Amino acid sequence: MEIEQIRSRWNDVLDNLESHNRVAWIAYFDARLISFQDGVITLDFSDSRKFATSHEYSETRPNLKAALIASVDQVLGLKVEIREQ
Repeated sequence: MEIEQIRSRWNDVLDNLESHNRVAWIAYFDARLISFQDGVITLDFSDSRKFATSHEYSETRPNLKAALIASVDQVLGLKVEIREQ
């Protein structure tokens, strides 16, 4: 699967995530997909960091990453790793 295909379904992934774990959705909804290579999705949160502490969930995201990975698998059928840039 190419990054464009993942981008085209990313809202479906986020909808799935929200239905299973709203806290995880809050932590990941404003991520930008940067790349998909060798099973690794790289996300960028620079836009959310513009809002300072009101949207900064970097300390929380590691505990919620499994929920996002599960949603990617459920929606896209991909076993992935998630990295932040």
